[in-house]
Amino acid sequence: MKYSAFAVATAVVFASAGLSAPALATGKMSCEAGPQSGWKTRAELEASLVEQGWTIKKSKVDGGCYEVYGTTPEGDRVEAYFHPVSLEKLLVSRRGEILFRKK
Repeated sequence: MKYSAFAVATAVVFASAGLSAPALATGKMSCEAGPQSGWKTRAELEASLVEQGWTIKKSKVDGGCYEVYGTTPEGDRVEAYFHPVSLEKLLVSRRGEILFRKK
């Protein structure tokens, strides 16, 4: 099989573009929280939520925010976003339905 120089060059450009692209957030929420050295820990957030009656399944950083998957004290299985410096609740959603959004 012979490939033209153009086809090879195009393939190289697209392959290198895919490899150099940064990991992107889901786009649901974005936090301008500054450097991570100033953030509170996920363990602090999780402990605070458990104290409030939440059950935590998983937490991670997404879009510069803390994203938590869990169950609220009311029994709703949710995806929630919190500011990593203040641990303020920003967004809580359940299967595409917004239950809470900070104004």
